[in-house]
Amino acid sequence: MGKYFGTDGFRGEANINLTVEHAYQVGRFLGWYFGKDHKASIVIGKDTRRSSYMFEYALASGLTASGADAYLLHVTTTPSVSYVVRTESFDCGIMISASHNPFYDNGIKVINRQGQKLESAIEEQIETYIDEEKPKIPFAVRKDIGRTIDFAAGRNRYIGHLISIPTRSFKNIRVGLDCSNGSAFSIAKSVFDAVGAKTYVISNDPDGTNINKNCGSTHIEALQQFVKDHKLDVGFAYDGDADRCIAVDEKGEVVDGDMIMFICGKYMKEQGRLNGDTIVTTIMSNLGLYKACDREGIHYEKTAVGDRHVCENMMANGYSLGGEQSGHIIFSKHASTGDGILTSLMVMEVILEKKTSLHTLAKDITIYPQCLKNVKVANKREARENAAVLEAAEEVSRTLGNDGRILVRESGTEPVIRVMVEASDNTLCEQCVDRVIDVMKQENLILSD
Repeated sequence: MGKYFGTDGFRGEANINLTVEHAYQVGRFLGWYFGKDHKASIVIGKDTRRSSYMFEYALASGLTASGADAYLLHVTTTPSVSYVVRTESFDCGIMISASHNPFYDNGIKVINRQGQKLESAIEEQIETYIDEEKPKIPFAVRKDIGRTIDFAAGRNRYIGHLISIPTRSFKNIRVGLDCSNGSAFSIAKSVFDAVGAKTYVISNDPDGTNINKNCGSTHIEALQQFVKDHKLDVGFAYDGDADRCIAVDEKGEVVDGDMIMFICGKYMKEQGRLNGDTIVTTIMSNLGLYKACDREGIHYEKTAVGDRHVCENMMANGYSLGGEQSGHIIFSKHASTGDGILTSLMVMEVILEKKTSLHTLAKDITIYPQCLKNVKVANKREARENAAVLEAAEEVSRTLGNDGRILVRESGTEPVIRVMVEASDNTLCEQCVDRVIDVMKQENLILSD
C-alpha cells in the first residue's frame, strides 16, 4: 500500500486529501505514460457523488493536456468501466468513486487493459510524479492535444452484455433492487426489466449527497424491510459503484458475499463449471463458509483482503469463482472484477435452475456469529505488531480453538486497525474483541476522538 493508492485506488475526502490537483496530475501521468509511442485512449466513468463531476473534468484536463483522448462514460458502474476497457481496446480506464464511503469522500480507481486493478508498480510511479514531478512531463501542443469524447454508447454495450447472460426468463419473479442512490441507478432496473422480472426499486434517486445514505449493501436493513413489505421473491443491494452485491431472501434474511459464493460455487460444481472445484476467498471470509465447503468437497484459497488479490489468484490459477464477504464476487467467465449486477444475475440462475427459493438454498450454510470493530490508531503497523496486542490475540485464539478465530489487520483505506472475532455466540465474540482493544488502549495505541 502506497502513500496515495491503497487497496482500492486513491481515496480520500474530496478537496481535503484527494484534490482536483491530484486528479489533474493522475490524468497528466496516465496520458503521458500510455501515450509514449501512440495516441493514448483512456475511458472515464463516475458515480453519483457531487465531487465526481469535478474530478471527471480534472482528469480529462490532465489526460488531454498530455495528448491522450478521454472517453466519457458519464455515470456508470466500476464493472462497466472494466468491461469497456477490455473489450474496446482502451489503454486503461478510470473510475471515479469511493465505493461504499459517504458522499463527501471520493476515489480514483485505475483499471488496466485486462479490466483489472492497475499494477502496483505503475501506481508507485504516479505517486512519485505527484510528489516530485519527475520526470517532467511535456504538454501536448497543436494537433497533439487530446480530445474529450462522449462515450455513453460504451455503457449501453455493457448493459447489452449483462442482458445476454441469463439463459432463462425472469418472468413473474418479483425482484427488489436497492441501487444505493449510486451508479446502479442508470443500469440495474433496465437489465432486470429486459429479462422479464417484475422489478421494484428503492434508493434510485441520486442527488449527489445521498449515495450510500442509509441504503445499499452497507445498510441492508432498508432492503430487508422492502422485500417483506412488498412480499418479493428476492432482493439485491449494491454499493455506490455497484461492484458489490448483498442479497435478501424472500423472508427478509440477509445472504452475504460468503453465502453467495457457497450457493453459486456448489451449483457450479454440480454443473462441472467450478474450475478445480475451488473458490478464492479472503482471510475475512466466515468460518462457516469453510466448514460448508469442506462438507461439499469444495476447495478454497485464502488471499489478503481486497478483490485485487482475489482476482490475481483466480487469474494465476484459472479459477472461475472468488470474492469477499462484503459482496465483491468475481465470475471470471464473464468479468475480471467484482460486479454487483452480474452477481445478482448469477444468483437468479441458481434459483431458477434449482426451482427453489434463495432461503432454501442458503440453509446449506451456517454463518458463525462475528464481531468486527474498527480502532483508530496513529500508526497501523505499530499497533498491529505491538507485542502485547499479539499476545492478547494469541490468547483469544487459544480460547476459541477450532470453534472460532480472531483476525487483527490493518485497513487498506482508513487509519484504523480492524479486530474481528468469529465464535459460537455473539457475546463471546464481543468479549474477545474487547479484550484485544483493551490491550491496545493500555498500550496507548488508540487515538482519542
